[in-house]
Amino acid sequence: MKPYRSEFIEVGGFESKRRIHVRIWGEPDAPKLFMLHGWGDVSATFQFLVDELKGDWQVIAPDWRGFGLSQWNGTPYWYPEYMVDLEGVLDHYAPDGQVDVVGHSLGGNVLCIYAGVRPQRFRRIATLEGFGLPDSGPGDAASHYAAWLDEVRDVTRFRDYADFAELAARLQKDNPRLTDERADYMARHLGQKRGDGRIAMAIDPCHRWRSPFRYRLDEAKACWREVTAPVLWLAARDSFVMKRFDGKEEEYAARKGCFRALREVVLDDCGHNMHHEYPGKVAALIDEFFGAE
Repeated sequence: MKPYRSEFIEVGGFESKRRIHVRIWGEPDAPKLFMLHGWGDVSATFQFLVDELKGDWQVIAPDWRGFGLSQWNGTPYWYPEYMVDLEGVLDHYAPDGQVDVVGHSLGGNVLCIYAGVRPQRFRRIATLEGFGLPDSGPGDAASHYAAWLDEVRDVTRFRDYADFAELAARLQKDNPRLTDERADYMARHLGQKRGDGRIAMAIDPCHRWRSPFRYRLDEAKACWREVTAPVLWLAARDSFVMKRFDGKEEEYAARKGCFRALREVVLDDCGHNMHHEYPGKVAALIDEFFGAE
């Protein structure tokens, strides 16, 4: 495996500062390629993808707040905070010039919105199944807020495990395409050993709560239309994200149509976590799109 180093930086301002953990692979003078992980994941699991890249990249991958080794909120999470994290990471590691960024799922959703908010910052972007969430209209606002109020009184944490092997087995149950080696590696980064020896998930329990703020697809689309960078849109044929669009081909096309320059690639026999399942295929597409040297 290619070695990485860990760093911690502070993002945000005033009383909202958060300590963010960042993993970095490659040499400091190599072209920078940022990678943003999905919900419930951590930056370490980009390792399989990094190992397959042929380009001479310096890969920079943060743990989002509340995941991995980054600071927890201890309060509900919402999308604008992730944009604060992303802007802080880019300001720290690439304050000048344009950047190349890959985002998976949550990371892709945050990336695509932010790339419309700060279009001048980006040379190229790739979204791995970060295609926006289902629209949430105002009709069920009362029941949504009621459910959120119930959730914030719930102090239940994520399930824990007897050891890393049990967590790895759970990961393979959720994703049968994971090899034993990859499942073990992921378990040792997605989990943390407690004082009693059991393995707790490295996730703030507040991530279990829904956001009190609704996802507005029209607002996301308005941001997407401002993106000027070319976009690599990677989809997985067997993923739950793509199944949302079964019978909704026009909606799927409308989302893609918001971007000015988009290349779509659909991977067959592949689930949502494509970079865990087929890192070689994803790496080849990334090398090609971003222009590996």
